[in-house]
Amino acid sequence: MISVIIPHLNQEKALRRCLASLCEQGGLREPAEIIVVDNGSLALPDKVCADFPGVVLLQQPEPGPGPARNLGVSTARGDILAFIDADCVAEETWLSTIERRFEGSPQTTILGGNVRILYDDPGQITLLEAYESVFAYRMKEYIEKRGFTGGGNLAMRAEVFRAVGPFGGITIAEDTEWGQRASRLGFRIRYASEMIVYHPARKTFTELSRKWDRHIAHDFAEMRGEQFWWPRWVLRSAAVALSPVAECRRILVSDRLIGARARLLAFLGVVQIRFYRVRVMLALAGGADVSDLSARWNRP
Repeated sequence: MISVIIPHLNQEKALRRCLASLCEQGGLREPAEIIVVDNGSLALPDKVCADFPGVVLLQQPEPGPGPARNLGVSTARGDILAFIDADCVAEETWLSTIERRFEGSPQTTILGGNVRILYDDPGQITLLEAYESVFAYRMKEYIEKRGFTGGGNLAMRAEVFRAVGPFGGITIAEDTEWGQRASRLGFRIRYASEMIVYHPARKTFTELSRKWDRHIAHDFAEMRGEQFWWPRWVLRSAAVALSPVAECRRILVSDRLIGARARLLAFLGVVQIRFYRVRVMLALAGGADVSDLSARWNRP
């Protein structure tokens, strides 16, 4: 059996859409259980969960998707653990793909799936949708080059989770750290292109910048403990500033964009966000306080 675990925070409308997509899955041989773990919402999504028979709702007050997922795992009964975020929509074959991949290969221990952008209007995509179509959720690249995959489309055998241990808290990039810890222990993460979920793009630049605040804070904290961190951090900032030019080819050949307008929007988006990142990175190099950057992700 597959146990699906969904961390949730103040996203009732999105959660309803996610649960609807999970209840419309086809081709599944065994019924799946669905566990929603609320992570401190202003209003508990009990009515939303009650509209979908069999959905279990738990509460985890400790901030962060990692602790929420850990609580879900502690009550899960499945042989396979599947993780999806509350604002994602699962392709109708998502669960059957997970079931088939694990049944067909005893050597398969961890799967990272394909995350695509969910467009509000596919005929008129926005700048942020174009940007994130190319530059967000590059799971195949993360798996092959960096040894981790995202927690919003992740599946594993339950015994693997027990061997690797729980996800970390909000002060780290919990899915990155968990995946790299699993890789160091010898577990291979495989990319499953047909294991698809759709994630909406950020609606505003503020939402996107908050995500990068968190990643920059994690990277800064890690590098600051190393030798000669300051000049290396400044050099990294300079590389980020120059990087939009190097991204032109990726934008031009991407199969996730259609038309010249979408590609132009993607380029404008990468210029905007890269220069924002440079500004934050240089501020940290100059002594700005890093302590509250990562916490902004999970709380207003």
